[in-house]
Amino acid sequence: MLAWQNRRVIPWLGPRTPFPPLDTALDEPNGLLAASPELTPARLLDAYRHGIFPWFSGDQPVLWWSPDPRMVLLTDAFHVTRSLRRVVKEARFTIRGDTAFRAVMEGCATVLRPGQSGTWITPAIVDAYCALHERGFAHSVEAWSDGQLVGGLYGVSIGRMFFGESMYADEANASKVALVHLVAMLRARNMPMIDCQQETAHLARFGARPIPRKAFADRLATLVNSAAPDSAWVPLPVSEVLA
Repeated sequence: MLAWQNRRVIPWLGPRTPFPPLDTALDEPNGLLAASPELTPARLLDAYRHGIFPWFSGDQPVLWWSPDPRMVLLTDAFHVTRSLRRVVKEARFTIRGDTAFRAVMEGCATVLRPGQSGTWITPAIVDAYCALHERGFAHSVEAWSDGQLVGGLYGVSIGRMFFGESMYADEANASKVALVHLVAMLRARNMPMIDCQQETAHLARFGARPIPRKAFADRLATLVNSAAPDSAWVPLPVSEVLA
């Protein structure tokens, strides 16, 4: 067991220890559920299948979370503002999929976020998710300009569920355009929901909303156990998303 914030105790997971039930997560901070000494592809996949994700800094053990409520974006409820619609139609960026996964993660690691003094996207995190990418479970959507990567996003895909992880932009709107293309790709693959993890005003502007953890877990169980699309991870026309 591990004593953590406010001296409350959470389970310490050994290599074969299963995750505890989601309803045992601490109410604060943000649904802390368990901790472990290492991060492996197998543990990551098991976590995502159960609605759990890692989030920790470099001097901490691997901390596993399951917040309640859970922020999700339903792809058929995605909202595109007029200004973003214009940017997409102008085709300022060349959008690609899975051609620079590690570089996208490293770009996300450089973003300064409110309330955070560093990044949780450590080299160990990058290596672990790149291992998932090599196994076909993690993907990137990238925005390129004049042959240079200028933004994008990445996440994990299991069955017909997509778990959004992070996004960044070195040029204005690059990550937002990548998100529009991600939604178009997911709609075409009959993947109806993006896990956004925690509530933010930025994601709410796109139509994301919080739902109870139990409702998320119930929907998740169906989606991760559905047959995964067999089409390639490549950008598709976004006209339906912009309509």
